Amino acid sequence: MKALVFERDVPRFAAAKVAGGLLPGRGVRVGPLQLDDVDPPELPGPDWVVVRPRLAGICGSDLATIDGASSRYFEPIVSFPFVPGHEVVGELDDGTRVVLEPVLGCVTRGINPVCGACARGDLGNCERIAFGHLEPGLQTGFCCDTGGGWSTFMVAHRSQLHEVPDAMSDEAAVMVEPAACAVHAALAAHAGPQDTVVVLGAGTLGLLTVAALRRWSPPAQLLATAKHPDQQALARALGAGRVVEPGAVRRAVRRLAGTLAISRGEDEGDIERLTGGADVVVDCVGSAESLADALAVVRPRGRVVVAGMPGQVSIDLTGLWHREIELVGAYTYGTETLPGGERRRTFDLAFELAAAADLGRLVSATYPLRRYREAIEHAATAGARGAVKVAFDLRDEKERNP
Repeated sequence: MKALVFERDVPRFAAAKVAGGLLPGRGVRVGPLQLDDVDPPELPGPDWVVVRPRLAGICGSDLATIDGASSRYFEPIVSFPFVPGHEVVGELDDGTRVVLEPVLGCVTRGINPVCGACARGDLGNCERIAFGHLEPGLQTGFCCDTGGGWSTFMVAHRSQLHEVPDAMSDEAAVMVEPAACAVHAALAAHAGPQDTVVVLGAGTLGLLTVAALRRWSPPAQLLATAKHPDQQALARALGAGRVVEPGAVRRAVRRLAGTLAISRGEDEGDIERLTGGADVVVDCVGSAESLADALAVVRPRGRVVVAGMPGQVSIDLTGLWHREIELVGAYTYGTETLPGGERRRTFDLAFELAAAADLGRLVSATYPLRRYREAIEHAATAGARGAVKVAFDLRDEKERNP
């Protein structure tokens, strides 16, 4: 079968880190990701089925891996060689279209009894992601036993699969997994109807978080940051009441919250931090700069939700301590508690969001596997090029039946 394979190759990984540091996405030209003919993965057990990807998205964690920017934290919970791709809409042998829920928890690993997190429905916090009858892998797309969406053939446990409604396009369906991440982040904000919420970043995750907040936990005021005009327009269309460029967020929140500012000098643009600020900030970037902005604009005893994968950053946490700010992570999905107390699966909410917000329109470009270098470089510079989600299109690939 055809697949994009990521090998454990330290020299190539180092070269990718240098190239990706010079220009986002450039690591794909020198790194360990290669298009190859490989043997299809075997079914690990009786509850596993073959999935043939139709569309498979390219996400921020994929790009960080390819550019050598991912943290070494993940090394013990990834197995090589792996086929990337965890944002997947595919089809089964009977033609049923399905969306993959990629977390490899206790059930998929054949572990019984399941851990406490899995028992609660918090699959993203599974305690056994490096154990059981599968090789280590926090998700499909990072495990050598399952394959991944950047291929013509993969395997999945039945518990990971969600049937796609007939009326939903493949483009909308491939947005369900990232939408689930956004729903989880939005609900982790615990925003109330009187709150002011700031979303930092307007890539895929930031835009979807805006949409999820507006649908499931609408605050009184919702401000988003976006660098590029197309991102700014989409953020407004998906529910942000106000959109500003990242460099203007401190001034914007000061005016929105009616608070005072502590500055480094006479210039209003030199705001160090606010004395009050937003009730909640959702950081969908995960950089040192965005985290510094989050801590600067959240009010004392406010909440900062880190939804973007941060990697290794250096930041002054004095304000976190002094202002008693709550800092929480938001990773993947499971079961959510909605305002009012109702408990629902994150993916069920994500399917609703994908349909209600017409998320298929965010799929800006698709590429065949053979053009993977172009696809990766496009995804890495999506915002500047007026794009949101870039995906691989496997629907016309030959040899879909290895």
